[in-house]
Amino acid sequence: MSKFPLGLKRSAAMIVLRHQQQFLLLERANEPHKGKLVPVGGKLEPFEDPYTAALREAEEETGIKLSQLQYTGVLIESSPNAYNWQCNIYLADIPYQPPPYCDEGILRWVHYDEIPNISTPPTDWHIYQYIMRGQIFAFNARYDEALNLLSLVDEIEGKEVLG
Repeated sequence: MSKFPLGLKRSAAMIVLRHQQQFLLLERANEPHKGKLVPVGGKLEPFEDPYTAALREAEEETGIKLSQLQYTGVLIESSPNAYNWQCNIYLADIPYQPPPYCDEGILRWVHYDEIPNISTPPTDWHIYQYIMRGQIFAFNARYDEALNLLSLVDEIEGKEVLG
């Protein structure tokens, strides 16, 4: 198997699971973002499209079999190290249920208003705001070598959204 070239984007799909004003988020047990709360998701498998990957990842990580997803946008992340991603992000509105077991970490419900006060990747609060407004996004995030977010641009509106 060949080595994945440094800097080449890896493809992923994330699924924001929502019940009204709450999100079912994963407290990651592994890097990247160990200990932070994130949507479920993961890398695309060979020959897999992002929508199919999102359905598969949601079921693998939560046991929830989704029949339909809503596309919400794309997040492109670039850094001078191995953290380089193109992530298609989907939304699924689901009925409330106790958080299921997940071997990737701990799933928990978080109210939308609590999200600015919890540990998440720096791009995620912006993603949740756009989702709650029903606004499609195309985010371009740039990081330094220590993975500090330097800029986050909404390429649809052509404006910086950090702050």
